[in-house]
Amino acid sequence: MHFAKLNRTFAAMSKDRFYLIAGPCSAESFEQLDVVAEEVKRAKHFYAFRAGVWKPRTAPNCFEGYGEIALQWLSKVKDRHHIKIMVEVASAEHVELCMKYGVDVLWIGARTTGSPFAVQEIATALTSYPDIPVWVKNPVSPDLALWIGAIERLRQAGSKQVGAIHRGFRQYNFKPYRNAPVWELMLELKQEMSDMPIICDPSHIAGNRSYLKEICQTAINMETDGLMIEVHPCPDEALSDSEQQFTPEKFFEIYSSLLFRHDCASSDKIEQYRTVLDGIDKELLSLISHRMKLVAEMGELKKRENISVLQFERWKKMMDSCYKQCEKLGLRKEFVDKILSVIHTESMRLQNEIFESEE
Repeated sequence: MHFAKLNRTFAAMSKDRFYLIAGPCSAESFEQLDVVAEEVKRAKHFYAFRAGVWKPRTAPNCFEGYGEIALQWLSKVKDRHHIKIMVEVASAEHVELCMKYGVDVLWIGARTTGSPFAVQEIATALTSYPDIPVWVKNPVSPDLALWIGAIERLRQAGSKQVGAIHRGFRQYNFKPYRNAPVWELMLELKQEMSDMPIICDPSHIAGNRSYLKEICQTAINMETDGLMIEVHPCPDEALSDSEQQFTPEKFFEIYSSLLFRHDCASSDKIEQYRTVLDGIDKELLSLISHRMKLVAEMGELKKRENISVLQFERWKKMMDSCYKQCEKLGLRKEFVDKILSVIHTESMRLQNEIFESEE
């Protein structure tokens, strides 16, 4: 993928601002939209009022949105409050209906992002509307190439303003959140497309309003370019995703408590820490390189003596020993487990490669 070329084309949507998107998960009535819009439009950084019109649900016979009638409500809300309205689209028909009712901003949902055919259909429909901002949520699975592919399709079809929304990834039994944040994947996207704004959808990561503040703060600490937060006048009565929506009052309480940090020139003390950390990183890489050389030598020995690559009991003993040590060192077991698993996987790959090579 020609990332360098793409980076030069994303400047149309500014990274010099913070995009706050707020509104209910689903458009349920004009009155509901009107009440929420009146409140959230007053928030600092407010960019657009969001509401789901078409709601593809996992199970059938659930509330799946009011469709075109909800677009009529949103159009009235836009005119009454003089705000931008934002809607999710999943087909060319959705795009055309949104344009009919004056929708200002579109987003592509996680399920749709995972389908190149659906994204291409939307991208083609948008060729007639190149100036409409389009935000692309990450796919359900942690697949960076799929996410980038969806963004590329829109750009190649002529969309001038494209942004990304990080809403977490579905992983089995990932508690306490609804979706695993996998922040490192968002950071990879930031590296690959450095001029494109990336905002966070903490509502879908958390899945529960109890965790929303911490996700919002983490997103800001990770220098995301905005937040997309679900707000409902009576969350417990919401027709979809009731547990992850705030009341307008709670929304303002949480949002006003967030700490917006700056990325200006660092103090001398911070630079001292960074110098030390850079040195430690170099030492870590040197040690890992030395370990892999020993792994390769051991692989040659295993091959000569006809010993299998994976020695499960040895691996188990090593992990148990490391877990005991990490407690003494004040390191989280989950963190250590991730590091050692990656190293072990690479070690097995290297030894398998040696086994497959000719004498």
